[in-house]
Amino acid sequence: MLVSMNRAWGVVAAVVGVVLVVVAFIYWFTPASGLPSFFPGYNPAVAAPHFKHGLAALIVGLLCFVYAWFATGKRKARQ
Repeated sequence: MLVSMNRAWGVVAAVVGVVLVVVAFIYWFTPASGLPSFFPGYNPAVAAPHFKHGLAALIVGLLCFVYAWFATGKRKARQ
């Protein structure tokens, strides 16, 4: 039971990681005025992209991948 829950959370973390990496690229390559209005940092008067928001999304996405790696890895048998 515990192993299957760890694997399920690992899959969820991997999906969230993919979404956050995509969000990071959206922040880097879209000006603030072109972001969707529900994104933090949306400002119709600013033409520059948000580098810090993208960096934060990338770091959290990579941390999700690390968690997924450890959560879905092989387990040693208990003795």
